Amino acid sequence: MNALTNLGLNVVKANVYLDSSGKHNKFAITKTSTGRKVDDPELLEAIRLTIINNLIEYHPVTVDESSSQLAMGATFGAEPPTQVVDVDIATHIYVNDDGADKSLLVVETADRPGLLVDLVKIITEINITVQSGEFDTEGLLAKAKFHVSYNGKALIKPLQQVLANSLRYFLRRPTTEEASF
Repeated sequence: MNALTNLGLNVVKANVYLDSSGKHNKFAITKTSTGRKVDDPELLEAIRLTIINNLIEYHPVTVDESSSQLAMGATFGAEPPTQVVDVDIATHIYVNDDGADKSLLVVETADRPGLLVDLVKIITEINITVQSGEFDTEGLLAKAKFHVSYNGKALIKPLQQVLANSLRYFLRRPTTEEASF
């Protein structure tokens, strides 16, 4: 924790759990100065190296795990898969009223590059205004929440259905357009 704090980071959430494969620690961190998610490649590399150095210092490496493997990002005791694994993530779309002037759109689907841009593009192409939004990923799952409106009002039920159907159709398409990157 001190090492992360020294990098100017805030741990906003920590999750520690135990399962059959061992103990797992998961941290959600933000930059202390901005409170925003870390996306700077140099800072991400500094975080990675700090964690590796702390593991080497406080949890000495055994014969099976060399420090060079750790530096290259190798996993503990697990070999990377030799074939591509196709994961099927179900898409869920919900649209509900969220007051008189806006509706809440929730989309859960498989994450991919350009997804957020594509979602906003589809929503705005059917003349729905995106007032605000949140986007998060958990592994391969992308979760998006948008406050949307039509002419300054919450979406009526038929328009909610049009929006949900448009997004379902778009998200079923197997390929990503190059322009969405």
